[in-house]
Amino acid sequence: MNLKDILSLAVIRIPLANVTKDGIIEEMVDVLYENSRINEKEKILNAIFEREKLMSTGVGDGVAIPHAKAEGIDKIAAVFGITKQDVDFQSLDNKPVRIIFLLVGPVNQPGPHLKALSRISRLLHQADFRKKLLKSRQPKEALQIILDEEQKCFEN
Repeated sequence: MNLKDILSLAVIRIPLANVTKDGIIEEMVDVLYENSRINEKEKILNAIFEREKLMSTGVGDGVAIPHAKAEGIDKIAAVFGITKQDVDFQSLDNKPVRIIFLLVGPVNQPGPHLKALSRISRLLHQADFRKKLLKSRQPKEALQIILDEEQKCFEN
């Protein structure tokens, strides 16, 4: 599962309009719905919010990766966004978030979901990569940064 297969300019938001954790998650799910990546917005939202109840997906270092597997989706879908300002995501390191990658996948296909989640986590673990992303002002710029880093790290 390559990020180039699930990302496009249509699903990148810089900046995200919302400034709260729940608002950002709703905005990102709306992006998936508006771009026909998902059909059942409420099911996806509920799955992500249920996942957040278990443990925050604010993973630290200014990054959140809200994710879930849900009914009503037939293939993995993702949205990437950068916030206008610091957002409290109840992160594991208690620090605010600016970089958010939302990922949803079908319940019956855990392998690709886990592979995409792992790939995203590995990329976002790199401080230089995060700095480059935070400097991007346009979706096209962010997408190129992500694709270049993915190719460099994983040599597809």
